[in-house]
Amino acid sequence: MSVVNLLSTEYSIQTETISDTPIFNALAATTPLFARPGSAHARPTALTRSCVMPRSPRVGGGRHRRLSSRADYVPGSPQYYNEIFVDPKEKDRVYSMDVWIQVTDDGGKTFHRLGEPWKHPDNHVIWIDPADTSHYIVGCDGGIYESFDRAASWEFKANLPVTQFYRVSVDNASPVYNLFGGTQDNFSLGGPSRTRNIHGIANSDWFVTEGGDGFQSQIDPEDPNTVYAEAQYGVLTRFDRRTGESLLIQPLGAPGDPPLRWNWDSPLIVSPHKHTRLYFAAQRIFRSDDRGSTWKPVSGDLTRQIDRNKLKVMGRVWPADAVARGASTSFYGNIVSLAESPKQEGLLYAGTDDGLIQVSEDGGGTWRKAAAVAGVPDLSYVSRLSPSPHDASTVYAAFDNHKNADFRPYLAKSGDRGRTWTSITGDLPARGSSWVVIEDPGERDLLFAGTEFGLYFSRDGGRKWIQLKGGFPNVAVRDLMVQAREGDLAVATFGRGYYVLDDLTALRRSNADALARDATLFPVRRPAVFMPESPLGIRGKAFQGEGYFTAPNPPLGAVLTWYLKDDLKTRKKTRQEREKDLIKQGKDPDFPTAEQFRAEAREEDPAVVVTIADAEGNVVRRLKGPATAGMHRMAWDLRFPPSTPTSLKPPASDPDRVFGMFPISMKGPATGTSTALAPPPERSTPVADSP
Repeated sequence: MSVVNLLSTEYSIQTETISDTPIFNALAATTPLFARPGSAHARPTALTRSCVMPRSPRVGGGRHRRLSSRADYVPGSPQYYNEIFVDPKEKDRVYSMDVWIQVTDDGGKTFHRLGEPWKHPDNHVIWIDPADTSHYIVGCDGGIYESFDRAASWEFKANLPVTQFYRVSVDNASPVYNLFGGTQDNFSLGGPSRTRNIHGIANSDWFVTEGGDGFQSQIDPEDPNTVYAEAQYGVLTRFDRRTGESLLIQPLGAPGDPPLRWNWDSPLIVSPHKHTRLYFAAQRIFRSDDRGSTWKPVSGDLTRQIDRNKLKVMGRVWPADAVARGASTSFYGNIVSLAESPKQEGLLYAGTDDGLIQVSEDGGGTWRKAAAVAGVPDLSYVSRLSPSPHDASTVYAAFDNHKNADFRPYLAKSGDRGRTWTSITGDLPARGSSWVVIEDPGERDLLFAGTEFGLYFSRDGGRKWIQLKGGFPNVAVRDLMVQAREGDLAVATFGRGYYVLDDLTALRRSNADALARDATLFPVRRPAVFMPESPLGIRGKAFQGEGYFTAPNPPLGAVLTWYLKDDLKTRKKTRQEREKDLIKQGKDPDFPTAEQFRAEAREEDPAVVVTIADAEGNVVRRLKGPATAGMHRMAWDLRFPPSTPTSLKPPASDPDRVFGMFPISMKGPATGTSTALAPPPERSTPVADSP
């Protein structure tokens, strides 16, 4: 319903102020933020909320009149915008949320643009300060903006990590790899997985590779300066990071061919077998062997070729002149997922938005329909196809059926190239559409899945799923990719930016045997050694204020990961639990002796002590860590302990780093002494050369 209709029909507008209402958590931000756990959220102190209330046709014999004609103001995309807000002090001043904010000062007779210089459009909500109505806070597709001068100028809030990423890809740049992907209405972007300074990853470390709504990005695996970036409807460019040149390389149909139906998020891949070969899909697939300079089709129309005009919407087929029919709607009947097996060249998989999976085993020469997946509703959107990095005949599929009001996840696996399928949805929550499933390149039975409500992993091929938390938010996970060299998991969230789970070794080694032991110390990844820069002078945000956003870097040094099956307990805690059990059994507990009480009082809190020694067994460093059940991580900064006596003040400078191979062991408390909890991992910790 447009704002014109609201103001020209019998409706009245009422306002109320709701104190301390969190309205910004779900809004998209244009800032290319690389998010690790611990991000802050904004929370305004008050929100002026407007609502539209039906009014009776006649009140006290009076009449209603039209306040605005269609010629004065025609709203754009009413399905997205057109919330209206009344000024707290001026009853005839009304704001209409739209692509550009519209405002009336005469109760709706006329509208004009509010004014948004250097501000992102596509507006959804406005807060008007009741004490100063020239003060606005606006939420739009670009994030949060604030004006103190009645929209003459705007300040962007650049410290909110709420970017909506559709996709994620990683390059093979060394020593630091980069992440790339597309965002909702805020371009395609690239940025580093870490920086070499003490501040972290700042907004200025990111760069734009393509405009528009950003979608899939792919990077040449042998040349990280060549980036293929995409905007909506298949607008594809080749971006050169060295020169900044962006060249349009979108394939075109031949004369006489049916028009190409590009999806809003058209699938693009770089062949894992030839770094200059690209595959790109509309309703048919194109191939380029020269980085997109020339293209040739390698398939016909792989969709069901359904006439969307005959599909029911809200229970009926709508006439051609229905309001906003087809507005802001992606073409229907196109390929939405595309993949090539990394184990066999030319083994291609294509998934469509109308529920088909097509397979070619000869590089697109011939195609066959894969079998239907039992339990997956017909016409379900094939949101992801992921060939196994371990076996040429294995492929995984994720399906999304939320457009049919079905919010269940659907994951499947085929071991015979799509001829038969097995459900691997397992025990995933029944509500939470599935976006992506991938197999870890380092461990065959380790799977990762992204759903509408979080990130999950499975260690048994999909029978049992466990949600990954550890500071990770409850947010839609739209895409996943493992950086094979580093063994890191890159995560694209739709609302909290990018996340990276550094070093998957612990998950790869967390088999049944490892988790059955009392404690396990996992192998340590080869750390990088460098002297961090400090361009802002001191750590963190330095003197830049809270508005300066930085995402945390991974810790510098060797990251140690261990698992404890149970909490390490003190004598007192053990006694109390024993007494509780006896009381439940109806038995009397023994009263401790005075000596037992003294021993409990003298006992220190339990802690895990990780000991690092040199090749001759000389202790290099001892580090204390938590002693609670579960997974734990701690970083050794590759330094000796301070050489100064014990002091409450931190040392002015740290001792030099140490280099070499270091056996690691782990101990915990046992009746006042210490006992070995886990043997050293199977390989020692070599210190890397400087990057």
